[in-house]
Amino acid sequence: MSRKPVPAQSGERSRAELTFDRPQLMPQLFGEFDKNLLLLENRLGVYITARGNKVGLEGAAEAVAAARDVLNGLYNRIIRGEIIDTGLIEAVIAMSAEPTLHGIISAEASAPPSIMIRTRKKTIVPRTMAQAHYMRELLNNDIIFALGPAGTGKTYIAVAQAVAQLITGSIQRLILSRPAVEAGEKLGFLPGDMKEKVDPYLRPLYDALNDCLPAEQVERRIASGEIEIAPIAFMRGRTLADAFIILDEAQNTTPAQMKMFLTRFGENSRMVVCGDPKQTDLPGGMSASGLNDAVGRLDGVDGLSICRFGAGDVVRHPIVGRIVEAYEGKDA
Repeated sequence: MSRKPVPAQSGERSRAELTFDRPQLMPQLFGEFDKNLLLLENRLGVYITARGNKVGLEGAAEAVAAARDVLNGLYNRIIRGEIIDTGLIEAVIAMSAEPTLHGIISAEASAPPSIMIRTRKKTIVPRTMAQAHYMRELLNNDIIFALGPAGTGKTYIAVAQAVAQLITGSIQRLILSRPAVEAGEKLGFLPGDMKEKVDPYLRPLYDALNDCLPAEQVERRIASGEIEIAPIAFMRGRTLADAFIILDEAQNTTPAQMKMFLTRFGENSRMVVCGDPKQTDLPGGMSASGLNDAVGRLDGVDGLSICRFGAGDVVRHPIVGRIVEAYEGKDA
């Protein structure tokens, strides 16, 4: 690998060389046609040379130190069986600027991260500081509001935590709910029985479940009632004990629906309310979003936590974060 050096950042020049002890892992670390190294060069302003299992770094001292930490962190993630993609690289680069997440980035391969969620199919670790805070709050509070744009992992992490607790037996049921509201278009009459009518609205929750559990286990647990997926209207009149309850797309609830949902909380339960206050799809003429109303009323209540995500926490394709930033800037 040899290219024209990337212009270095201002500051003291520095060089470093890394030697990795498993040459067979270099294709995963470098990426096809060294695309991962190219991304690091462009994002950090360093010049990278690769020969076999050795990587040379040159540039401003701070940039070289950041590139070294990111490469070591990615290498250790590969050893632990994680898949390296553009989103993960961007997330690790972002975390390299957060001293409080240094241990997550560069932890030795033999030492698992201090913050993680284990499910049947994968182990989830935080990719941003906001995700790390969120994962801690999921362990420490009874009710958690997760607010922010699409792609920040709000619902996915909540489902993973719920699945982990279901597997260990600390809860007896996992209840997933969301409002049956179209996103800006009228779909008209949907044929079929009740399940067939509401499943299209709940598909993102099924997707998250299938990413954490084998498909046959998802089906078996749904059939047995251990996992329940239903529109918010089905929650009325119930008390949900020994359960992990997740409300997705909560910005599309009315204040009355939100109050009804929150008061379903029972003994030995945990409740997570996820939504993007800026993406309300409530039909015209309906009252204000129940999510915004609840956050305004409940901020500071003991046992309740509010976790906020921004465009910088988007962990889908990097362009999603840039799109969110563009829209937020326009709306500001």
